[in-house]
Amino acid sequence: MDKAYATINNVLVNLINEIWELEEKAIITEEFKDLTNNDMHVIEAVGTGDGRNMSSIARKLNITVGSLTTAMNSLVNKKYVVRRRSEEDRRVVFVKLTPKGIRAYKHHEDYHRQMTQAVVDKLDDAEMPVLLKTLDALSEFFNGYRKQKES
Repeated sequence: MDKAYATINNVLVNLINEIWELEEKAIITEEFKDLTNNDMHVIEAVGTGDGRNMSSIARKLNITVGSLTTAMNSLVNKKYVVRRRSEEDRRVVFVKLTPKGIRAYKHHEDYHRQMTQAVVDKLDDAEMPVLLKTLDALSEFFNGYRKQKES
């Protein structure tokens, strides 16, 4: 069991690092060279709908509204997002992707689709539930760990 544990630990640690590094190389193309990996994840959290308020985006990213404001200022300056104040409550700010932001969002989404499809293509019907259970366990760990650190 010690060898299996060490292998799993090594794979998890390396995967997390590789995903972050390779994702940046894959998504930061000539068209999007002015973006960082963090920018892409903010764009992903904004989504392609009619706009989201800053608080909901910050919650989705598990960051403060202040930190998000800094990132959003940069994305506004780069013309990936636009901001508008709520008509009902001027304190509420909504953010929406521009056409340039939507292109970046779709580019990022395509990378995630390719990554997921590469894994799914290797599995047969019996293996899929095992992967889902494994990923669910990882998700539970990360959520529990986050909550523990926040309290």
